[in-house]
Amino acid sequence: QVQLVESGGGLVQPGGSLKLSCAASGSDFSRYALAWYRRAPGKQRELVATLTDGGSDNYANSVKGRFTISRDNAKNTMYLQMNNLKPEDTAVYYCNAYRHRDYWGQGTQVTVSS
Repeated sequence: QVQLVESGGGLVQPGGSLKLSCAASGSDFSRYALAWYRRAPGKQRELVATLTDGGSDNYANSVKGRFTISRDNAKNTMYLQMNNLKPEDTAVYYCNAYRHRDYWGQGTQVTVSS
């Protein structure tokens, strides 16, 4: 069983940066595939970035070159570094870990506005 706790959301101006963190409880964190999703108001949930247990990452076209997903297995923590933020990045962001089943964080609000 894994519990995920997110932090790092907030209000930022366009062009700014935020770094989301997601701390995981439980063991074998290094064996989990990780991902970040987001849900904007009135829209469906969107896959933002993925990171395999082997270290391969992938990104939605809308964030490619601006966002970076990473993990620190020693700290049981995953991250999403978000740079050059745009108003359309405004959403609730959720971390996800998968091994045999999905585990979800509670979500953290990111608002990009001047």
